[in-house]
Parts: sequence; C-alpha cells; structure tokens
Amino acid sequence: MEHDEDEEPPLAVQIQRDDDQSISQQSSVGVTLITGYLGSGKSTLVNHILNSQHGKRIAVILNEFGEEIGVERALINEGEEGAVVEEWVELANGCVCCTVKHSLVQALEQLVQRKERLDHILLETTGLANPAPLASILWLDEQLESDVKLDSIVTVVDAKNVRFQLKEHRGSSSFPEAYFQIAFADIVILNKVDLVSAEGSGALEELEEEIHNINSLVEIIHSVRCQVDSSKILNRHAYDTHAAHLEALLEESRSLSSNKLHDSGVRTLCVCETGTVDIDKTRIWLEEILWEKKHDMDVYRCKGVLSVQNSDQLHTLQAVRELYEIVPARKWKKEENRVNKIVFIGHNLKEDVLISSLRALATC
Repeated sequence: MEHDEDEEPPLAVQIQRDDDQSISQQSSVGVTLITGYLGSGKSTLVNHILNSQHGKRIAVILNEFGEEIGVERALINEGEEGAVVEEWVELANGCVCCTVKHSLVQALEQLVQRKERLDHILLETTGLANPAPLASILWLDEQLESDVKLDSIVTVVDAKNVRFQLKEHRGSSSFPEAYFQIAFADIVILNKVDLVSAEGSGALEELEEEIHNINSLVEIIHSVRCQVDSSKILNRHAYDTHAAHLEALLEESRSLSSNKLHDSGVRTLCVCETGTVDIDKTRIWLEEILWEKKHDMDVYRCKGVLSVQNSDQLHTLQAVRELYEIVPARKWKKEENRVNKIVFIGHNLKEDVLISSLRALATC
C-alpha cells in the first residue's frame, strides 16, 4: 500500500510577536530548500523533523507563492497598520513554523530578528516546480547574506513513481519538474524504497543510476516514510566558499560525467585541463555559457576548482543558473597537481565544445 503524503500538522500553539526583538549578531543561519514532486513525501519529511527531539531550534517556512516570485521583491500582504501578515506557531520541541504568502525576504528577516536564536531554517517549496529562483534569492542576495545563507537543496523523490515522472512530456519542448528538482539537488532522499525493494534485487540500484545520470554530484539517501536523521540533511554547507566540500565531490572515485544521455538531454559533464587560467577571460567564458546560452547549452548547476594565473590560491567556482561566483579558497599545496576541473549539470551540454573552450583558456 502506498504511503499517504498528507499528514496532520504537529501540535502547535500561537506565538506572540515581540516587536522589540533585535537582529542577532551571531553567524548566519543556514537555509535548506526542500523540494519534490507532489506525493513524494516533502510534508512527511518536514513533519518528521519538526516532531523529532533533535535539540535544535529549527524554523520551517511553508511557502504558497508561485514561480512568478521576483528576486527584487514579491507581492506583500499588509495588515491594517502596514504590518506584515504572518501566522507563526511554536512547537513543543522548540521549533517554529509559519506559512508565507508574500515576500520571502521579509519572512526570513522576521525569523532572524526573533529573540530566540535559530539553528536552522527549512523552506518547503510547496507548489514550486523549479528551486532555482529561490536558490538564487538565498545564495547571493545582499540583503540576506549577513543573516541567512543557502545551506543545500534537498529533493524528495518517490521511488515507486520517479520513472513515470521522468518520462512525462517526452517528445515535447518542456521538461518534467522531476528533472529540474534532481538536477539542482545537493541531496536526493529516495523515499518509499520499501515499495521498490519488493520488486526484486537490483531495482533500487537502477533508480540510483537513473538519478546519477542526471546529477552525478548528488548524494542519495534511502528512506521509508522520510525517516531520515536530520544531521544528514542539515548544515551540509553545499554553498560555502571553502574548498574542502568541492574537492571531496570532485575527487570521488565514480565517474562524474553521465554515462547515458536521457531523452531530455539532461546530464552531468566534467571537464578537466591542466595549466592556469586568466580570471577575467574565465569570467567572460562562463558568462557566455551561463548568460548567453552559447551553443544552445543550458547550464543548471556548475561546480569546480580553478588554477588561476599569478595566484598561489586554489579558486572555487559555483553557479546556479545565471548566478556564479569564483573565490580564492586556500593555498595550493606543493605536492598538488594544479588542475582546472569543472562539473556542469544541464541540458544539451556539448562535451567537445566545453573541453576545447576550457583548453583555449588554459596556459602551461
């Protein structure tokens, strides 16, 4: 029998808002985006975290805005005296929950201004097919960067139905939501694995291969009814500028490039080149790919390490859609082989073009 996605919300009591609360001067609070197809188990995961005795003060935002949300400003509902309308509830284990129907930026600002310091924020992307707009807002928004930061994107996948979801719209010019959600994910929770295990040995391995063919960098966690240890999905630092996380991903033994190409053309591709690159020329090269969609390539995510001319610093590269950053992370070690390695996740990626154009940037 299939699991029921809709569960009763956890018991909660109304919070009285304190307008005199000041902004915390502590370090930024991590935000985890939780996305997934309807029925995959997103709400089950959120309820599991909210009801767990993890000892953390976690805020959960259930949003009800659509894809038209803007990076600059979203439609704001105001009270009689211009106050933002919110329904905040506090749970028995110290977590906080609310529903947002307007500006995400203002909702986050209210959260970080609360007197009680938060450990983490979960944002369930209810009704939002593509997590990219929210990720863009959270990652590099100047209003927020001192108070909150994007920690990771978690996609919940229905193991029983994911193959059907990936095959939707085949032959059309649009892609199923499942492709975007997996392509942008840092972690995939493969939920309802008990329903697939009954089909015989090898079924789960085939599903993992299907997911990794779309996004070879993603970490896959098996679950039943989304019973996942919160430590596996919180504080993952997937967008930190430090090199350690990226280096661990890029040095994994399995191939980072997709072995198979989906009908949709969504895949992972890794390109490497020795030598050093000019930072300004590299930015122009990236902007042609990310902004101008050169050679009709559509990049969703991009991660990499760069060896930059006239610098002893290893530089990290991260991109979400059109937004990207290149930052120095640490000094290269003497014994290290200085190399440029970039992983692209997207649609219609052309391996020969990416290899030759990166090679043209690099000098011995």
